Amino acid sequence: MEVVVIRSNRKTMSLTTDAEGRAVVRAPLRTKEAQIAEFVKKHEDWLQKRIAASRLDLADGAELSLCGTAYTLRTGVRARIAGKEIVLPERERERALAALMKKMARERMRALLDAVCEKTGLSYTKLSVNSARGKWGSCSSKKSINFSFRTAFLPDPLAEYLAVHELCHTIYMNHGKEFWGAVERLMPDYRARRKALKGYQWASAVL
Repeated sequence: MEVVVIRSNRKTMSLTTDAEGRAVVRAPLRTKEAQIAEFVKKHEDWLQKRIAASRLDLADGAELSLCGTAYTLRTGVRARIAGKEIVLPERERERALAALMKKMARERMRALLDAVCEKTGLSYTKLSVNSARGKWGSCSSKKSINFSFRTAFLPDPLAEYLAVHELCHTIYMNHGKEFWGAVERLMPDYRARRKALKGYQWASAVL
């Protein structure tokens, strides 16, 4: 989360968000950076929800990027994808969108997992898509992989990183040195992708 600090002759700190989804802290001139960081951390849940709400516009004509494709929203009888449009019913639009995203996420993540498996010889036993918040994916000791349907919000390079990450867990059920070495061999730029993933924390607060 990007934080913008504005210092002025004021006595207390305040917190809000801007149109670009950044946290904006207004603070007294002599406020220490550590105090500002602690203030932001204390209100992190509120910030995530506020940023998420500003990013998810489900009105007709709004644009939404899912699985690397930009769609325009419009109202229809039933939820569906029609070309570059996402059709949602007038009522319970969030529930309808979540259902569509689960299907989209399952199809994309399966394709990405299978592509990595074909290249590397790795394998998994089962793929599930759930509604987990705050956790993009997981892998069990039985090589069953789970992803949150919110992965549909991610651009392709970040979804690819998640596929590699969870498949490496089919070998190493931890985040030790060997695990990260395996990830790096399959995806040399994984650090940049992992860092970029932090910019999508807002997704856990929507739907």
